[in-house]
Amino acid sequence: MTSLTNTPSHQERGHRAADRESTPRHLAVILDGNRRWAHAQGQTPLHGFRRGGEHVLDFLTWCQDIPGLTTLTLWPLSTENLHRPATEVNGILQVIVETTQAIADTRQWRVRYLGTPHRLPPQVTRTLDAAAEQTRRLDRPVINLAIAYGGRDEIVRSVKALIITHQKAGTLDHLVQRFGPDDISRHLDTAGQPDPDLVIRTAGEQRLSGFMPWQSTYAEYYFCPTPWPAFSKADLDTALTWYGHRARNYGL
Repeated sequence: MTSLTNTPSHQERGHRAADRESTPRHLAVILDGNRRWAHAQGQTPLHGFRRGGEHVLDFLTWCQDIPGLTTLTLWPLSTENLHRPATEVNGILQVIVETTQAIADTRQWRVRYLGTPHRLPPQVTRTLDAAAEQTRRLDRPVINLAIAYGGRDEIVRSVKALIITHQKAGTLDHLVQRFGPDDISRHLDTAGQPDPDLVIRTAGEQRLSGFMPWQSTYAEYYFCPTPWPAFSKADLDTALTWYGHRARNYGL
């Protein structure tokens, strides 16, 4: 029997986890505050989204210096955002297309998509697919762009895909008996990727708004008051320093 004196305390386990994970392997960012920033500047919402799109490229250069980072997820457009006025949605989509192509042209990231891009206009989908194909073979970190993404929608799609797979194979009874969390994880948009370690939301809102509810169960959340277009390297460094001092216990 193991002696209790040799068993690390709860606090010690937390500190060891923090030592192993001083920087995130998967960093996710909710890009919030574009419209509010534009309003404060006396500009139109589209001006804010354009500045936000341009700022993504600055942010990516900073992220290249994060040791051990393998996956970056950015959320520029939710399923709910699709219900905004058509002129605004079209403007946002144009910014997303231009930004995605600019990311692909750097050849520093493998572009992937989360969500339901098939709900977008066909010309937008074709351009996004081309950017992903352009970077598919690169030996670089992955950047997930969550476009027309909603967390509940993703889970529903995952469960549907799981049921259809077993229905076609005639193994639904087996699924019912063996069903577990890994079955859903294997059918999520992020299948095969590490879950987010750190989720940053800009612009001061302290809620997730349905962002990756399944994958971010044990993530650390950092809410930054700075709106996305003004988010600085100092803001990122502050978030990473804060994360590095967290004791990640994974629910223990």
